[in-house]
Amino acid sequence: MENFIVSARKYRPNTFDTVVGQESITNTLKSAIKTNHLAQAYLFCGPRGVGKTTCARILAKTINCQSLTENIEACDECESCNSFNTSRSFNIHELDAASNNKVDDIRTLTDQVRIPPQVGRYSIYIIDEVHMLSTSAFNAFLKTLEEPPPHAIFILATTEKQKIIPTILSRCQIFDFQRITIDDISGRLRYVADQEGVEAEQEALNVIAQKADGAMRDALTIFDQIVSFSGRQITYRNVIENLNVLDHEYYLRITEAFNKVDVSASLLIFNEILEKGFDGHNFIAGLGSHFRNLLVAGDKTTINLIEVGSKVRERYISQRAGCSLGFLYKGLEILSNCDIYYKTSRNQRLHVELALIRLCNISGKAVEAVEASEVDKAVTTPKEKTKTETKTETPDPEKEKSPDIVKQPASDPSVSAMLR
Repeated sequence: MENFIVSARKYRPNTFDTVVGQESITNTLKSAIKTNHLAQAYLFCGPRGVGKTTCARILAKTINCQSLTENIEACDECESCNSFNTSRSFNIHELDAASNNKVDDIRTLTDQVRIPPQVGRYSIYIIDEVHMLSTSAFNAFLKTLEEPPPHAIFILATTEKQKIIPTILSRCQIFDFQRITIDDISGRLRYVADQEGVEAEQEALNVIAQKADGAMRDALTIFDQIVSFSGRQITYRNVIENLNVLDHEYYLRITEAFNKVDVSASLLIFNEILEKGFDGHNFIAGLGSHFRNLLVAGDKTTINLIEVGSKVRERYISQRAGCSLGFLYKGLEILSNCDIYYKTSRNQRLHVELALIRLCNISGKAVEAVEASEVDKAVTTPKEKTKTETKTETPDPEKEKSPDIVKQPASDPSVSAMLR
């Protein structure tokens, strides 16, 4: 049986041009190589699975290449490139700081730095998860990092930049890697699917890209999982079933129920969601994201903030035309409060259902009905007020005769004495 290689390793980029979603960083590194402006230390920081260690390896391979291409890429033909591709290069050293985080480990590294490279111009030291080093290990590393030998270049990688001491940060050129967009991830997944002979629906790839949360490695791992589940044909239905993702159709349907002031339909849709095994808290969070997407879909300048596929984006634009800004603002407030107090509620289902009822009552038709009733009250009130004023202004003949005297019973002696 042939050994299976996961897609995250099999399709790992080996040139700057194949790195996904980090064009500004790769262009800067290529320019530094072209102009021979290489720093002695680099710090690659950012979320997981966005290409930090990959870019570090590509940089290490490229700067030692003996025959660079016109596009500032490694040739993959020279001795240095071949040794790197076969994992037998003595010029590139990788250290996992998570398991080698003591002072003795750093001292061993600093002793090794003194040895010049046997092939190529530079010895490159890639330290992954550098934030795991202890404070004493950081301090022992400071002098070597600030004044390394001319042949040594350090590339540090971390997911938690805030844990690195400032004296280390000041000695490095810092590159912040960003989360990869859904379009870039889905495009790369399309390439991988074509290479593997897998037929995949575009909406299915978009769901995988959303689930990956900006990490290319996670997206490729999920892709392998879906291929194992559904075979050589990936459909949207198989993806949401395997990943336990709530279909966006539910959010579109329940929003239509809000617009129609249909409380029964909204409660039935929520019951259907619960019967499928989804959690009410996740549903409220997803509905809040749906309302947010509807809000930004109303402006052409913010439409790109919706991280979904093109077809779903059109659905958002279509539904946004039937929702007022007041409805969306108030709806986001209701959903936010429901999210905050969900865990403290003893009857969580009722807590969500009350929020759905309130959302039905703030829809456009409900607001129009309330405004119409207020107009009716405003129209009828002046007539009633006129009748009341007419009754109070009826002249009293007794008051006209003695306006300053208040009549009291004649049998009261005190009053009689006062009148005399």
